[in-house]
Amino acid sequence: MRRREFIALIGGAAAWPLAARAQQVERMRRVGVLVNLAANDPMGQARVAAFVQGLQAAGWSDGRNVRIDTRWAAADPGNYGKYAAELISLGPDVVLASTTAAVARLQQASRTMPIVFVSVIDPVGSGLITSMARPGGSVTGFVIFEYALAAKWLELLKEIAPGVKRAAVLRDAAVASGIGQFAAILGAGSVDMELSAIDLRDTREIERAVAEFAQRPNGGLIVTASQFGTNNPGPLAALAARHKLPAVYPFRYFASAGGLISYGVDQLDEYHRAAAYVDRILKGEKPADLPVQAPTKYELAINLKTAKALGLDVPPSLLARADEVIE
Repeated sequence: MRRREFIALIGGAAAWPLAARAQQVERMRRVGVLVNLAANDPMGQARVAAFVQGLQAAGWSDGRNVRIDTRWAAADPGNYGKYAAELISLGPDVVLASTTAAVARLQQASRTMPIVFVSVIDPVGSGLITSMARPGGSVTGFVIFEYALAAKWLELLKEIAPGVKRAAVLRDAAVASGIGQFAAILGAGSVDMELSAIDLRDTREIERAVAEFAQRPNGGLIVTASQFGTNNPGPLAALAARHKLPAVYPFRYFASAGGLISYGVDQLDEYHRAAAYVDRILKGEKPADLPVQAPTKYELAINLKTAKALGLDVPPSLLARADEVIE
């Protein structure tokens, strides 16, 4: 064999491992997404878009080196189980799951599938993970807020409506997060307020309970984060307006739907950050080694049209702190 041919052969052989590694890096990966909202919901579309943008920033392009399979549960309990099983059957490398219900159904379908969650309030209390710092198992993600935030809602209600002496807390008592949020509000000793609870279960029950609460003067509402609230922002805001009750809500879209004031996590930022964890898992890291993270970006929104209808003058100091003022 000639010397030149020998060198070319050796050089080609040396390149084989590099070529194999390059081919492995560029192989098509699969990411499942289980969303709690409906496919035609603008909020859901915006959140998934933020997640996809986060993946793109990390070098993943849908159709080139990753395939994203999205399922929309539309808050239907039956859909969570159905779509969780469907996504697991596709053999994804990792699944992004929105809300506790989605994660629980995915865990029932597979105990080993890597899962990154968003829009979960209390993953430890719900039994999804063992601890925030070391989640263990195959699940990690981003909590939607810490319980201490619930006390802030009470402070905001008093600040925007100083005449309020009583507050009804709309919460889901059937889940750990509903109990925890109400406990945090009860523990806010800095605000003198008579507190009561209204369970978020049935629309007619809620309407009856709020109507009864509104019969006495100086009342206001605190709507906590829940699956029911997520899917009924307009009806809940309309209910508060009908009974002339100042109300505080957990997310910005409530103010957009006519609610008086909202304070909570920027959910688009949460989905964008979740993409970074999905990227790390696709590159070989284990969910058990990725600590669950708390929110880093909150937003305050005030609906001045609603404030005017309630006869409230919003303090300039509160307006100055708002991220969005709806007029």
